Amino acid sequence: MKSVEIKSCNSRFHKNIGKYAVSLTDSCFHCGLCVEICPYCVFDRKDGFNHVSIPNSAGCLGPDCKEGPYYCTAKCPVDAIKIELDPQWKTLGDFRWTPDLIITTWEQAETGEIPKGNLEYKIGASGGGFDVFDFTVDGFAAISSEEIDNIITSDKISTSICLNRRGEGPSIEIPVPWYGAGMSFGSISLPSILARAHSAKVWKTFTSTGEGGYPDELIPYRNHVITQIATGLFGVSEETIKRTPIIEFKYAQGAKPGLGGHLLADKNTPGVAKMRETVPWNSLFSPFPFHSVYSIEDHKKHIDWVKTINPDALISVKVSTPSDVDMVAVGSYYAGANIIHLDGGYGGTGAAPEIAKKNIAMPIEYAITKVHKFLVEEGVREEIVLLASGGIRTAFDIAKSIALGADGAIIGTSELVALGCVRCGNCESGRGCPRGIATTDPELEKQIDPSWGAQRIINLYASWQKQLKLLLYKLGLKDIKELRGRTDFLKHIDEK
Repeated sequence: MKSVEIKSCNSRFHKNIGKYAVSLTDSCFHCGLCVEICPYCVFDRKDGFNHVSIPNSAGCLGPDCKEGPYYCTAKCPVDAIKIELDPQWKTLGDFRWTPDLIITTWEQAETGEIPKGNLEYKIGASGGGFDVFDFTVDGFAAISSEEIDNIITSDKISTSICLNRRGEGPSIEIPVPWYGAGMSFGSISLPSILARAHSAKVWKTFTSTGEGGYPDELIPYRNHVITQIATGLFGVSEETIKRTPIIEFKYAQGAKPGLGGHLLADKNTPGVAKMRETVPWNSLFSPFPFHSVYSIEDHKKHIDWVKTINPDALISVKVSTPSDVDMVAVGSYYAGANIIHLDGGYGGTGAAPEIAKKNIAMPIEYAITKVHKFLVEEGVREEIVLLASGGIRTAFDIAKSIALGADGAIIGTSELVALGCVRCGNCESGRGCPRGIATTDPELEKQIDPSWGAQRIINLYASWQKQLKLLLYKLGLKDIKELRGRTDFLKHIDEK
């Protein structure tokens, strides 16, 4: 694949947020020593001015800087430098999406590089799931910066996966082991949708329409857009089925299995209602099941129906993770699916009901292994693609999913965080997201420039691919496909 162009893409915020807030007290007499000794550009003196500028707190490592010779508070002759936790940092996120994860995702979206600071960019602080296990690379020798650059730019380590492993139909290969999850027109803004589609085109991967229909603005990206057919059939037509290389049946969502989809009245604007062929300013609810599907035989009829309309499309089946998910997966294989999409309970935006999130579906890390092993035992594992979603936040979450038995992952919230999401959880409140991401308000959505948003997601993907290549090198592997099912590379974080 031709190298993806990474461009610096600054945040929309007035200033970058870091973990620490640095300030100068009134005792500072602007000697400039801090400017000279700080290697992280926290301090600066503008040309033509004698005083030290307001510190750039985002670059500060805080107490970790004590390990080097630069610790500014110890060197300041009048003890004028104050460093404390940034109060904005403390308000971000939650235990799964910690302030560190949010800020480092922004950093990767801005630079396209692996984070180099002291913030945690691999795991959250949930105390469970992917946060409690790691890869067995502790004894690996240190790698120089030059060696790292050679590894992450090398074509000798492959991160590509094939999305069709059956003996018939088109062969579709994507250069990274993930694509974008379904986020519907109505749940997020059109500029956010276009940013995701543009980035998918650049990376030659995919993004899904979600259950809100297929806006005409997506047609230029049609070769990289998945048409989702959900239980409400909102915006689904023969035309939208014909124009896509992959058709996704959404049978259930891991964040709210058994509840179906919902879009509250305030977000059902005239534009959304027109796309969904319904009445504006009314809440829209998708039923839990397809009322035409109550068996694998019915499921096969569904697949046969869309294959009649678009015989060249691959079929993806999105299911949640009940206790018998392994039987569901093998049934979908025999019904003719190309991709089994497991959606675990850790996913979902602020639109998913709190009573359902993380309380109903099986955790994705259990479901992946369960399904992978069962498909192996059935002798069909090499004919089906298994993808995981539901709380996949980082490159290391993707790698852990693959090590547990998946072929790759499907990404949702991380892309929105790249666009500036702070995980406030107000996606369905009133006009939706005040930052223009998860909103249908025509004024609020102006805050997102699709080109800017696309570059942010492009950069995030670039950082993730670099991390995967580096991890594969440390594990002695040359292809991401070699990592599948290698649970021997995983350990609990409490293991020595």
